[in-house]
Amino acid sequence: MNLESFRTYCLAKPATTESLPFGPDTLVLKVAGKMFALTGLDEADLRINLKCEPQRAIELRERHPEILPGWHMNKRHWNTVCVGEGQLTDAFVASLIDHSYDLVVAGLPKKVRAEWEL
Repeated sequence: MNLESFRTYCLAKPATTESLPFGPDTLVLKVAGKMFALTGLDEADLRINLKCEPQRAIELRERHPEILPGWHMNKRHWNTVCVGEGQLTDAFVASLIDHSYDLVVAGLPKKVRAEWEL
């Protein structure tokens, strides 16, 4: 997965927007206004921060050296996925993105989910 396929995959999800709230070098993807993924735009290798259920985050880090505690994030709830190292399949990375998106959607108030038809 490269930056463009990452963006395309995320933006295809319902109620997803992108922005640069932390400056021109950090792309943030949000669902209904809540962040579920971010990545640096100035790095040679794609690294994505994704939300993750805490126990699953630990298990993923133990199994995959390309998955680290979230850089500049709450390390209990966020992982940094080093996609550019090429060891993780696109399908696996997509499943991690899906998990992050689904966690954020599940945490949205019912009214917001209804407004966005999520």
